[in-house]
Amino acid sequence: MLKLSPGQAGDAPHGRDLLEAGGPVPGDCYLIMDAAYQGDETLRLARQLGYRPVVPPNPQRLAQWEYDRVIYRRRNEIERLFRRLKAYRRVFSRFDKLDVLFLGFINLALISEALRISVNTP
Repeated sequence: MLKLSPGQAGDAPHGRDLLEAGGPVPGDCYLIMDAAYQGDETLRLARQLGYRPVVPPNPQRLAQWEYDRVIYRRRNEIERLFRRLKAYRRVFSRFDKLDVLFLGFINLALISEALRISVNTP
């Protein structure tokens, strides 16, 4: 699920909107999050929906929590996907004026990446 937001908007409110739109998940499901999403409201919502949030606490926080460091290392795979998407000129430069066209091209780039990975996997 994707959501476009203005560049000056904060990420956490839009992330909560996406979580709510997805609804509850069956069983225990990890939710690997960036540090921008480590606010109490986002963590509370993620737990209510059945996720196990995996995000390191800010060192300045008074109430620290434990998180699965091994699972959090997999966040690197997500970051690498975004790096590969930026190789598509229409994604990084945002030529399309209409959101629907831009989202369509992002979907096309994601399909292309999935096919590239499946062809290169033995």
